[in-house]
Amino acid sequence: MSENPESVEGAEHPEVPAVPESAAPESAALESPAPAKKKRFPRRRVATLTGAVLLLGAVVGGTGYTVVTVQDADRDPGKPSWKFPKAAADQDAPKAKGLRGMLMPYEENGFAQGPDLDEFGADAELSGRQATALRKESLKGLPPADRRKLEKQLDRQHIKGVVMRSYLNNDRYAAYADKVSAVSVTLTQMESQAAVRNSSTSEIEFFEALGIMRKGPKIDGHKNATCFLSPKDKDEKIDWMFCSAYVGDVLVAVNASGVAPLDKEGISTFLAAQLDRIDDPGKAV
Repeated sequence: MSENPESVEGAEHPEVPAVPESAAPESAALESPAPAKKKRFPRRRVATLTGAVLLLGAVVGGTGYTVVTVQDADRDPGKPSWKFPKAAADQDAPKAKGLRGMLMPYEENGFAQGPDLDEFGADAELSGRQATALRKESLKGLPPADRRKLEKQLDRQHIKGVVMRSYLNNDRYAAYADKVSAVSVTLTQMESQAAVRNSSTSEIEFFEALGIMRKGPKIDGHKNATCFLSPKDKDEKIDWMFCSAYVGDVLVAVNASGVAPLDKEGISTFLAAQLDRIDDPGKAV
């Protein structure tokens, strides 16, 4: 976690030294934290906690972390800017099969290759053993008892494989209308459909328990998909959305971010197409 524990504790329970009665009036300001900082704290904490949950849900890294860094800067970053990735050279690459073939291909629905997902690049595939080991690695900062409990849960999931891909809707309309969005999609295949449902339910319960997330859009034709939007704040220039869904033995996690207000309709359409692709084996050869 990137949060400084001391600064967080200080924001909630500032330690105020005894102030003599003859002290200058301005010293009284120490007795109450600045309301602006307190207002922004929950959103920063949500971003931090979300990062941990997405990692445990196999959304490793993601497009949301880059934009969250901008909003926490000490200076006003001004209007967000987007650095478009270089287009890959055209080549007759063989069509992906299996779990990787279920991912939405680039250039469909107006989405091109997006930013790297940490050290994995923009398009990655992990074996079940690799994905499980990565998740367990992310638990190292937890208390031993909690860590062991979560590790046992991970072992019971019997992950078969994980694929990740990031996208960017960089068409001319999106750029002109400030509708540019970065989206990361993670598909996790498990041996048990019950484990997939339980994982999606756990992610949804986490965001509901925060108590400050906004309800996201519904995904047409997919009742097993639930989305959340970041807390509304007129001072924020970046919005983000997280969706958890499942189709059969595949858990789907989507993390999207963009210039506020976020293009929820475009992202919802993209997610519906992604879920349709998993649901129809003929679309993923």
